Amino acid sequence: MRKLYIVKKTEDFNKIINKGTYKKNQSFIIYYEPNKLKYNRYGISVGKKLGNAVFRNKYKRKIRAIIDNNKKNYINKRDYIIILREGAKQKTFQDLTKEFCSLIEKIERGKSNEQRK
Repeated sequence: MRKLYIVKKTEDFNKIINKGTYKKNQSFIIYYEPNKLKYNRYGISVGKKLGNAVFRNKYKRKIRAIIDNNKKNYINKRDYIIILREGAKQKTFQDLTKEFCSLIEKIERGKSNEQRK
């Protein structure tokens, strides 16, 4: 994932989490908010309660790989903050990919329903 597509600033993280909407499942909480750019941006957070630094970095790499593998399926000009939950510890990479994609699809369906109103 290129640096252009990453949300890094604390102010941006806080703005998206406080003002954005969210969807969640057993493994992820995804906060999202529209942006004025031509591409999506992602921020990844893995809490200290889940494990040590090695564990957290390993799961951040997994999430980045999932995003890179599936980002062509959805381009909707949004900022995403992806927070890993405790339920993801026992899941395989394939299970995490399925759960992430299903959550993004829920977000997309919610968008299409909002446009119809």
